[in-house]
Amino acid sequence: MSQAVYLDYAATTPVDPAVVDVMVRHLGPEGTFANPASRSHLYGWLAEEAVENARRQVADVLNADPREIVWTSGATEANNLALKGVIEARGGGHVITGATEHKAVLDACKWLEQQGHAVTYLKPAADGRISPDSVEEALRDDTVLVSVMHANNETGVINDIEAIGGLCRERGVLFHTDAAQSVGKLSLDVQAMPVDLVSVCAHKVYGPKGIGALYVRRAPGVKVAAQIHGGGHERGMRSGTLPTHQIVGMGEAFALAAGQREEEGARIAALRDRLWQGISELEGVSINGGESPRLPGHLNVAFADVDGEMLLTAMNGVAVSSGSACTSASLEPSYVLKAMGVPDDLAHGSIRFSVGRFTTEADIESAVQNVIDVVKRLRKAG
Repeated sequence: MSQAVYLDYAATTPVDPAVVDVMVRHLGPEGTFANPASRSHLYGWLAEEAVENARRQVADVLNADPREIVWTSGATEANNLALKGVIEARGGGHVITGATEHKAVLDACKWLEQQGHAVTYLKPAADGRISPDSVEEALRDDTVLVSVMHANNETGVINDIEAIGGLCRERGVLFHTDAAQSVGKLSLDVQAMPVDLVSVCAHKVYGPKGIGALYVRRAPGVKVAAQIHGGGHERGMRSGTLPTHQIVGMGEAFALAAGQREEEGARIAALRDRLWQGISELEGVSINGGESPRLPGHLNVAFADVDGEMLLTAMNGVAVSSGSACTSASLEPSYVLKAMGVPDDLAHGSIRFSVGRFTTEADIESAVQNVIDVVKRLRKAG
């Protein structure tokens, strides 16, 4: 069956075949299928061993202690656990975050506001980055948590979390970063970087959907209150029967990513650059986020004099998106681009391309030709 070129890796990645193989071995009656909490028989012991091996694999990518990894259903739950869990454990306080965060952070912050807690939303610079200076200016005596993502899901722009975390550490404020997009693609060493909580997931790094984790630094002042109760799993921070097959899939995906991060990143960045080189032959196109540092696979392009929804519909040879997959049903222009100061007409005409592990040079050439043909046709018709 003929398929469109897939350039929406930022929304989700296909599961790597090696990860599929590992997962299948933990599903059927002949495999390691048992409940990891069943400690009265061999089946349970083997499942627990598999889970703990995967916990080590995830911890190794972050240079963390395995005991600092708390399994969740994904980065959305990890973000909620970090934000709500810290505020509950601290008995309230002021939170600082960015206006360009993923909805999993922004909506959790809105919920906190509804509970009477103060939240400051920082406006990014024109390049989409949250500046350390703006964080420093927003810090208050009652600030207990700052949450700034490592790399933006729409633009791929990378924030200076080391500098932001350093400011927080100096003031005794906890620092959380959503690293769902960056883990496995950028170096993230929690021993070297001043971070206290990190949200990650599997499906952005060629693992399965429905599984993620929250890194919680082992330190006296870093505590999160459980948001899901029932059984006291994960050292009391997150109850629920652990999905062994998804967890081992996440562990394998993280191990694979770590083993080829430099080589794969360079290859993907070269394909991304070739995509831009081809698209940039058109008049009236620009990169949202300018020349700021970005993830190797991300390219967010504004097309002047073209409606983004029409472009998406007409470009049936390439699978892309107009922004975050979580808000793709909305006809409103991207809130990320609006926060960056991109005019509405350009925000409406912006497309996120994201290149990944299984993208080929032929895919890029096909996509470039498809985009050029469709844009020219739409502009001529308009």
